[in-house]
Amino acid sequence: MAAIIRFMSGSEPVWRRCLERCWFMECDIDPLILQARLLHHQGQHQDARSVEEELHPVF
Repeated sequence: MAAIIRFMSGSEPVWRRCLERCWFMECDIDPLILQARLLHHQGQHQDARSVEEELHPVF
């Protein structure tokens, strides 16, 4: 419990980095979502938006 309190009461960059590491460890999501996330991370936002368009359901 003390570790949780210390984690939550720390500076924002510390817990944010930990949260971001957890975010990148996801492995059970759609490969297109992972591709879009990687493209955004690399600054290729237009390409990422194109991939995201592929994720929209077709009705």
